[in-house]
Amino acid sequence: MSNATVLIADDDGAIRTVLNQALGRAGYDVRTTSNAATLWKWVSEGEGNLVITDVVMPDENGLDLLPRIKKIRPELRVIVMSAQNTLMTAVNATQRGAFEYLPKPFDLNELLNVVERALQATQENSGRPHFDDDDDEILPLIGRSPAMQEVYRTLARLMATDLTVLITGDSGTGKELAARALHDYGTRKNFPFVAINMAAIPRELIESELFGHEKGAFTGATARSTGRFQQAEGGTLFLDEIGDMPAEAQTRLLRVLQEGEYTTVGGKTAIRTDVRIVAATHRDLTQLIRQGLFREDLYYRLNVVPIRMPPLKERRDDIPELVKHFLSQSAEEGLPWKIVDAQALERLQSYPWPGNVRELENLVRRLAALYSQETIGIDVIEAELSEAGPPVGEERKSNGIGEAVEGHLKDYFSAHGSDLPPAGLYERILKEVERPLIALTLGATRGNQLKAADLLGLNRNTLRKKIRDLNIPVTRTPK
Repeated sequence: MSNATVLIADDDGAIRTVLNQALGRAGYDVRTTSNAATLWKWVSEGEGNLVITDVVMPDENGLDLLPRIKKIRPELRVIVMSAQNTLMTAVNATQRGAFEYLPKPFDLNELLNVVERALQATQENSGRPHFDDDDDEILPLIGRSPAMQEVYRTLARLMATDLTVLITGDSGTGKELAARALHDYGTRKNFPFVAINMAAIPRELIESELFGHEKGAFTGATARSTGRFQQAEGGTLFLDEIGDMPAEAQTRLLRVLQEGEYTTVGGKTAIRTDVRIVAATHRDLTQLIRQGLFREDLYYRLNVVPIRMPPLKERRDDIPELVKHFLSQSAEEGLPWKIVDAQALERLQSYPWPGNVRELENLVRRLAALYSQETIGIDVIEAELSEAGPPVGEERKSNGIGEAVEGHLKDYFSAHGSDLPPAGLYERILKEVERPLIALTLGATRGNQLKAADLLGLNRNTLRKKIRDLNIPVTRTPK
């Protein structure tokens, strides 16, 4: 929007100067202030096309100002920035009407893109749940690292929706905590949150667990039983380790997502359901699809909004805060209060944490329970970490392709327990090997198919057919 006026409120003079210069160069008229009172005066007098405000200012919290701005000028977009960087800051900013939330420090190009979107976007009217002022004291997720900021912003945008969410990440990264945050601070918070772990239930019982069963539906079904869908009615159903769901249950879950109804095991009458589905997995579902273990159509139904939970090694700056949090929890449970000194914290931050946040939590609880000293030093940390064993992924090192494939197949058959994988295994495994072989060869020859065919020992027409059948992108690049 040409000649748009941007109102900036921030107690930090250096930030005001930087924003003034950046937005001025972009062609905007800029007015800056260090306090909320002046910002409110400008807004109430009808000035400005866009507001950029910090949360913490000397006279008033920027989040408290938001509802007042939206009441008198609902069309005015507000961008909130903050160095507090917690989940609830992002949630409160979004739910109180902010167009966007930017954690400090932020990239100026990102800010300019947000400003442009805010000035061009149409005002959306959506019912957003109210959050009490003391919500900042309740933090379901801990950490202020850049890796977690993206998670917070995505969660905040989803709180007022019923969109299906797929949370991915390694074991121990907090996938269920993210799912609970979506529920506890969303529109369904007054209804049940029901969690079910697919990997922890015998395959033959998963359908009964999800949908319930009628009396006599199978051996041992001596009475009618309700399933998790009925238990979660009106609320959220969290399907953990969705990658371990057997094929039959996948088909029935797909019908629920498509039709909004299900039948109990042994039942004949369709039951309407109203639940929000949040699924999670530590496995690569796209790989499972290629292996014939997961339905592609179900994947796209679940993956409406993806959220990736970062491993702890990508958010090392959060470790001191996490340690403090777990020590506080341990003290509340009756264990002695401990302090971890600076050198010990540095050692914890340098460790790869193959078990992620869950591994860190277990270590902190051991420190609180087993050591008599109040201050934990680096000698204790070194002793504990030396007993942790090699990082995940280093236990089994392959000496060749054959051994790697053998190990993969052993895991593949083991995942099916006493059952056999779906038919067509030979062709699927060949494609698993063929695709990276051809793709990497094409990369090495810079997309030259003649050279690639010669290197692979294939006829050129055969190579072209395989490229087409395996859907391998080919890009010619200059030397």
